[in-house]
Amino acid sequence: MLGSLVPSPTIDLSSPLRPRQPARAARGTSTSTAPDAALGTLARTTLALEYAALRHAGHCPLGMYVSPTAASLAVWDAVFFVHQGYYTDSVLRFRVVFPASYPAAPPAVQFLTDVFHPLVSQADGAFNLAPRFSPWSPQEHRVFDVLHCVKAAFKKHALDDIRESDCLNREAFRYHDTTSSFAALATQSAMLSQSASALFDRDHPSMAGKGTHGMPFRELAPEQLAAVRAQVGLREWAEPGAKPQ
Repeated sequence: MLGSLVPSPTIDLSSPLRPRQPARAARGTSTSTAPDAALGTLARTTLALEYAALRHAGHCPLGMYVSPTAASLAVWDAVFFVHQGYYTDSVLRFRVVFPASYPAAPPAVQFLTDVFHPLVSQADGAFNLAPRFSPWSPQEHRVFDVLHCVKAAFKKHALDDIRESDCLNREAFRYHDTTSSFAALATQSAMLSQSASALFDRDHPSMAGKGTHGMPFRELAPEQLAAVRAQVGLREWAEPGAKPQ
C-alpha cells in the first residue's frame, strides 16, 4: 500500500525537510497551541531559524518530514516513516507544539496516530520527552534533538533502556518484558497505522479532539502514481526472483 501514498499537499522531494511541560521535560502534558500573537520575538526568530536549519545534513532524521502549520508557527506537523525495528513500516503522524516562552521551555510532542509504545499515552497520544531531556536546557537542546529523540525511541536499544517510571503506557511496558509478545503487538500497531482508514479518514477515532493534521494523505490512481514515480526517478518494484526491467 505504501507505494501508492503521497502526503498532500505535495512535499518537495528535491529538498525534503527531515525535519507544557514546565522547565523540565514533559510527561504527557497538554499540547494546546501558543497563538502566533503570543510568541515573543525570541521565540519567533528561534523557531524560524531552527526550521530553516532542518535542511542541513543530519538535522532532520531520515524518514521524517516536518512542516509548520498554516495556523501557527508554534505548531509543527510531522510524519515519520519507520524503516526498521519492531515498528517497521509504521506511518506515524505526530505534532510538535511550542510554548510562547520557547526556547526557555521545551516543546511538547503528541502522536495523532495510535501507536502501542511505552512512552506514548493511549489516552491522548502525548509522548514523554523526560528520559532524554531532564532537565531541558535552552543552551544545549534544539528542535532537531527532539526529532531525533522521537526516532530513537522506536529503536530496540532505546526500548530496552526504558524505565517503568517514565512510561505513559504501562501496558506496553509490561508486554516489553516478553519480546515475542511485544514484537507482535508492535507489528500489529504498524499494520494499523498504514491501513486505509488510519491514513485517509479524517474522522478516524484516533484523531478525535486532536484537530486536523497538516499533512493529510491521498491515494493515487495507478496512472497518477506512475507519473509521480517517473517525475522523481523511482523504478517499479520487482518481485523476488524476477528479472530487472
